Amino acid sequence: MKLGLLLLATTLPIAAFAQNSSTTVNSSTEYPNTFSSGSANVKPFDNKARRFRDWSISVGGGPAFMVHSDLKSLRKDKTNWGYNAYVSIDKQISHTFGLSLMYTRGETKQTGQLPGTAGQLAGVATATTQFDQIALMGDINFSNLLRRVDNHSPYRWAFHGYMGIGVQGFRTSLHDGNENRWSDNPRRIPLFIKQDLDINSIFYQGGLGVKYNVSKLIDVEARTMYIISGDDEFDGGGWAGPGEYDPASVSYNKLNARRSDNAWTVSLGVSFKLGKHLSHLAWHDPLQEAYYRTSVLENATTDLVVCEKGDADNDGVCDDWDRQLDTPAGARVDGAGVALDMDLDGVIDLYDKCVTVPGPVENNGCPIK
Repeated sequence: MKLGLLLLATTLPIAAFAQNSSTTVNSSTEYPNTFSSGSANVKPFDNKARRFRDWSISVGGGPAFMVHSDLKSLRKDKTNWGYNAYVSIDKQISHTFGLSLMYTRGETKQTGQLPGTAGQLAGVATATTQFDQIALMGDINFSNLLRRVDNHSPYRWAFHGYMGIGVQGFRTSLHDGNENRWSDNPRRIPLFIKQDLDINSIFYQGGLGVKYNVSKLIDVEARTMYIISGDDEFDGGGWAGPGEYDPASVSYNKLNARRSDNAWTVSLGVSFKLGKHLSHLAWHDPLQEAYYRTSVLENATTDLVVCEKGDADNDGVCDDWDRQLDTPAGARVDGAGVALDMDLDGVIDLYDKCVTVPGPVENNGCPIK
């Protein structure tokens, strides 16, 4: 019996709350708010509800170098300049994170020399790598992510970090003065390697960038990227077969112990922000709205009006909530402005000569003896 009463006592309030009309959805066109008591303004998100641009197209380009590889672009005596150019479609997911589908085309030039007698015969070898890349790249806006909560100022510069994965195709050529040269007698040709753009040529890249918000339509950016090819043929040093790594053999692919030839690019680009809204999501700090609304509340002047309707009977209780507007002068009243009658005999204490003993009105509130 006691257990049944306990269950009834705990389930009744829950059932009553569940029937509260403020938390129920009455039609299929409404969206229930399962994360609050139903007081939030819940509505569908569509194109009309958007407040920011979130799409852009970016183009850019700059120099490219083969760096951590067998044949290198950067040497003490000479820098071999290459190039890279890219175009991307960018989607901003939130104010701190975006995604880009990017196509890059470039070319690097690099040199290297074999050790010992082979190097003396071949001289300094020169190689060229032409590459095409398609990558999906993530973009983290560090300026929004690390922005101080007490920084209320607007900003036009933003620091970005990038990380991506993609596939690439490349064509390489290697020329030296011995085995890899044009010759009819003996018959020799330079070394050419071609890798098709397919799933077998996955690469990784990461980098940093600094963006400047020129206007509501245009951003400019300086960006540097490091490309990890995962391929020892990327610098043109030769086929990456087992024979290339035979300790008894001499090959360009053994000039560096790495089995991945990696490149480095630097570029200057422009982003064209698409859409009709005034600002882009990448430049929006959600805390700014909270700062603005808080500032409005802090600086608002609120005039406290007491007794807007006055106190007609001068009993000390405003007419706004006075339940007895014609209290006799001098009568003591309760919080609602009603004259006190301690003995509840119908004669207010002001006129009652026996305040604590009930009596008829005709006897001034005193009992008849």
